[in-house]
Parts: sequence; C-alpha cells; structure tokens
Amino acid sequence: MKYRFFNRDISWLAFNYRVLQEARDKTLPLYERIKFLAIYASNLEEFYRVRVAEHRSILTIDSDEVTSNEIVLAKQTLDDIHEEVTRQMKEFNAIFEMIVPELKSHNIILCDGSCFSDEHREYITDFFNNEVLPFLQPVMLKEDEIYSFLRDNRVYISVAMYKKNDTGKERPKYAAIKLPYSKVSRFIQLPEIDGKYYVVFLDDVIKMNLTTVFPGYDIEGSYCIRVSRDADLMIEDELDGNLVNKIERSLSRRKTGAPSRFLHEQGMPSDLVKVIRHAFNIHKTDVVEGGAYLSLEDLFVFPNPLSPELEVESPRPIKVPALDEQTSLFKIIKKRDVLLQYPYHSYDYLIRFLMEASYDASVDEIMVTQYRVASNSAVVNSLISAAQNGKKVTVFVELKARFDEETNLHSALLMEKAGVKIIYSIPNLKVHSKVALVLRKGKEGKSKPSMAYLSTGNFNEKTARVYSDFGLFTSNEDIIRDLKNLFLFLNDTDFQPSFTKVLVAQFNLVNEMTALIDREIVAAKAGRKAHIIIKMNSIQDPGMIEKLYEASMAGVKIEMIIRGICCIVPGEVFSKNITITRIVDSYLEHARVWFFYAGGAELTYLGSPDWMKRNLYRRIETVFPVLDSKIKRKVLDYVNLELQDNVKGTSINKRLEDVPKKSDGDAIRSQYAMFDYWREHSPQ
Repeated sequence: MKYRFFNRDISWLAFNYRVLQEARDKTLPLYERIKFLAIYASNLEEFYRVRVAEHRSILTIDSDEVTSNEIVLAKQTLDDIHEEVTRQMKEFNAIFEMIVPELKSHNIILCDGSCFSDEHREYITDFFNNEVLPFLQPVMLKEDEIYSFLRDNRVYISVAMYKKNDTGKERPKYAAIKLPYSKVSRFIQLPEIDGKYYVVFLDDVIKMNLTTVFPGYDIEGSYCIRVSRDADLMIEDELDGNLVNKIERSLSRRKTGAPSRFLHEQGMPSDLVKVIRHAFNIHKTDVVEGGAYLSLEDLFVFPNPLSPELEVESPRPIKVPALDEQTSLFKIIKKRDVLLQYPYHSYDYLIRFLMEASYDASVDEIMVTQYRVASNSAVVNSLISAAQNGKKVTVFVELKARFDEETNLHSALLMEKAGVKIIYSIPNLKVHSKVALVLRKGKEGKSKPSMAYLSTGNFNEKTARVYSDFGLFTSNEDIIRDLKNLFLFLNDTDFQPSFTKVLVAQFNLVNEMTALIDREIVAAKAGRKAHIIIKMNSIQDPGMIEKLYEASMAGVKIEMIIRGICCIVPGEVFSKNITITRIVDSYLEHARVWFFYAGGAELTYLGSPDWMKRNLYRRIETVFPVLDSKIKRKVLDYVNLELQDNVKGTSINKRLEDVPKKSDGDAIRSQYAMFDYWREHSPQ
C-alpha cells in the first residue's frame, strides 16, 4: 500500500536515527561522536516527554471527546514507536560499547567496578564519604504502598537487599536513591596513573558504597531506573487568571506528571522490575529496557583530559569589515539591508545593534518578540539598558515556549523590574516570531529611518553558536510598517492588522504561500520553467503537502531540505518531481527559506515557521521577503550548496530511509564550505 503521508512520530524517529549515525562515523573526532550520542539521547527523552505522553493521554483520558478511532490510532502509534525505539536503542548501546575501547586507545579509561586499582578504590571511598554521601536521600519502599517521588528527568538507583544473618532470605527489602548530580558531576575523574586517565560514572561510585548507605544489609542487586513524564503544562488555552502564577505552579507539577516511559538498566531482574513498577504505579506498557547506563544525554559533559584533542575545532565566526569599520550600524542599515548568517558570522553585531538603540538619542521606542533567550542574556541586558536610558521598550514574552518557560519568566521579571513593558502570552496562540523594531524620531520635523531586525532564529546568543540561522537588518519602510501593525496586534488582539510585505501566520501566510505555489503550477502546465526550493526544520501539514503534490504532478521541480519531521512521501507518482535532502552535521540546521522561480523574478523568503499545523494555524509566525538582489543571490547560493552536500547530506526515499548522496565530483560539506563562502562574500 502506498501512503501519501509518513507518520509524524515515525518520521521524527527516522531523523533521530540519522543523528545516531553521526556517532558511528569514524571520520569524526571521537568527542564529536560522543556529542551525537548525547544529542540522540536528549532528543529521545524530549520525544517521550512530549509526543509519547500525548498518545498515552489519549488512552487514559476519560472523555467523550476522544473517539474510538483516536484510541486505536494512539495504540498503533505507541506500538510502532516502541518497536522502532527498541531497534534504535540496540544500535545506540552497540555504538556506546564501541566508543569505550576507542577511548581506551587514547588512554582514557571508562571504569566500572571491575577495573579499579587499590589506589582508585581508596580515592572513590574517600570521595563518596566526603562529596556524595551528604547529598543522598535513600527511601525505603514499604510493601503495598504507592509512591510518587520519582522525578522527571532524574536517575535513581533501585536496591534489593536482605538483613544480615537472614539465612532464609525470605523477606527482601527495597529502596530507591536519587543520583545527586545537581551537586556532584555525573562523571568522576580519578587520579591519573602512568599517563592513563580514569573516569567513572557517579552511578558506579554509589553502587560500590551501598553497604555504607545501608549498614546491616547484604546488597542483593542495584540497578538504575528513570521515569519520563508528561511535559505538557496544560495552559495552552487558558483565557483568564494570572498566567505567570499558572506557569509557576505548572512547572512544579511537571516534575511529577503522568509517566510516559519507565526506563531501567539492562539486566535488571524481572521480579525487581515488577516490584518497582508496583511501588511507583507504572504500567507495564511504559517499561523500556535501556543500556548499561541511563541518561546518556549527560555525555555532553563527558570529561576530555586531552582537550582540545579528539574534538572538532570549529572555525571562528567571520568578521564583517563593513560593519567593523563603522562605529554606527544604523548608518549602514539606513543605506542598505544587511544579512548575517550564524554561526558563520558573529552574533555580536546584533548585540551592537541593540546597544546602539539603547543610547542613540533619535531612538524613541524598541519592540521585540522573545521566544527562547539565553540565561544571563546579553539581549535582555541590552533591553534593560535601553529602558534605563529612558527609551520606551516593549517585549512580547512567550511564556509557553516548552522547556524554556522558567528562563523566559525569569528574564521577563528582570525586564519588568527595570521598566520594560512586558506583554505576556496570548491565549490559544504561541508567538514564535523573531523580530525587533527600533522606532526613531527626527528633530524639527525631519524624519529618521526606523530599523528592524528579522530572523529565522531566536534572540539567543548561546544557541547562535550552534544553530544555523539568518538575520536581516533593514530600514525598508513597508517592512517597518508591517512590523508596527504586528506589534499593535500583539498589544491588542482586537486590532485588525494589514500586511504588505511581511507574511504572518493567522493572517496572510498560508494564502500567500498557496498562491505562490499555484503560480508555479500554472507556469508548469503552460510549459514554462517552474521551480520551488523549500528549506525548513519540519513539514507535516496535510494541506500544504497536498498542494506540493499537486505542483509535482503538474511538473513543478520541487527541491526540499528538511532536517527533522518529514511527512511528505517522495518517489511516488504523486511526488515524482519532489526530492528531499537532510543535513545533519556540526551545526543544527534551523534556517527556513522559501524560493519560487516566479517567471524569473526568483521570489525568496526567510522566516520563523515550519509547515506544521501548529505553526501555520496556532502561532504567530513571520516570513519576510529578501528584496536586495545581492542578498538574494547569497541565500540561493547557500541553499544550492546544501542541495549539493554529498558528505553530510542524505536523500530521504519513499521508505523513509536516509540514503547517502553520491557524486563523482569533489566532496562538498556545505556547513564548512559556507565559512569559505562568507570569507569571500561578506556583507559590504
């Protein structure tokens, strides 16, 4: 049977499997491969906390709103997820076991309880007594009692033991201990011996000293466990009350939300699994066997005593002479648009722009949308500085940005205290737009051009080092006017905005994108050149996919670069003119680009949304045109380079497999080629 759409969740798992393949790639430095193991594990944990939890909730909700078909589909999806994750985890564990001896070949030895010298055992005992034991909180589990203290995203050690001198060993005792690695590192570096470096998991340090924790008991066995819990704060549609207070209360509830996965260490006896399941009210369908160690997203901080050896040496961000030689960015932006691409260019230019806005006498008002910001954010600091300099500063803060709610709330309160006007989330909508508007006033009736910054990525200087995104500075009057209308709407949702250049979800985005595709369809049917290039994180919306199928069947050439979820099925009769490229490399591909040949006009857009239902119909997103012909050429050079990537680029086939691209020509690794490109074509 031919499917018109890949299942969203299985498609995402296919993407994460592609991430896992980078950990297997022996052409990469060893610690880069370890990083990809951590990325895979982190991605999978979030998947269980969000997507699997959503399917689980359908099966547990007592509501007339859930149909029998939805229940059947949820069960089937969970079965498919379990089968695919089980397959992938076997490979994950095999890769981890392959990397351990490779570490050893570089004299970095990951120890378990079987490889310690007497010197190391003495060190571990002292370390445990002084650094670990004071933070342990063991809980004895009583028979027939149900517990709820297993926190989300934490590793616990489950212990089975018997009282000493209990010859019959008929009454085992059980306990659970949370790893205190908020106080102690997950990885403990032991003393170097003969040029060899030794590292041990905190888990093993505790297991080796359980008789100190439980004196008077013989330890029968100890195994790590972990629960993934539903991360939904259930505040999407709140219409009244204090949203800040609701966020704060909901964040505490997230720690003990409904379980979506119970993960246990491999080899844990089935009878102990059953005991722990009963103690914490875990359903057997939520049980998943892990590897020798759990929470391997912690590999992000696995120590490298040889650093920077065995690591990727990332090129330094490229300086832009035209911007460095000018003390005022405003003077450049009022003359021409400026495009930057991160991490190839430094994010410092945006900080400079905001700081200039904070003290420039002509600046009257600054408005920004905030979706995800860094902790201790330089962006937030610049906005606070502007408010303290007497500027009117308005920041729309999206408190419903999943897993960033706490950071966003903290930064909002800081800004509010400094005099920044904060607009909090809109009921039923998330604001995912990434724009800043700087309004200027002239003297004696003379006007000064206002400035805008529009981006495909967040106002986050930390993620800008590893996310590939575009940022455009402009003083275009039409774009400025559109952004004014956008902020008027964010301030008062009864306001009905109009837009001439900027495309905004909820207003003109879907209709305009559909019209642009229709234009290519008409051209193809008339025998003229018709070409679409789409680069996004994800595509899932059935309506937009069907429109692309229609275009494909009409003869439109459609080239897609999709990093993550891809529900579009290539290679079928209805998609014969669609090709899909996926790039997984050092940087996370985050930019969104849309290109339409448009009879030679080559209309090119950048923006914040993917073509997911949530982005198109439940969010405020902004898409902006690239109007400068030189900048347009650079964006198209970039996407064409990615389409040619035959090192980290793969093609997605109709079986949802990533097929390596082959070429008889030179090897092209687009992310690193872009550094060379920007050295030659930096903004002027």
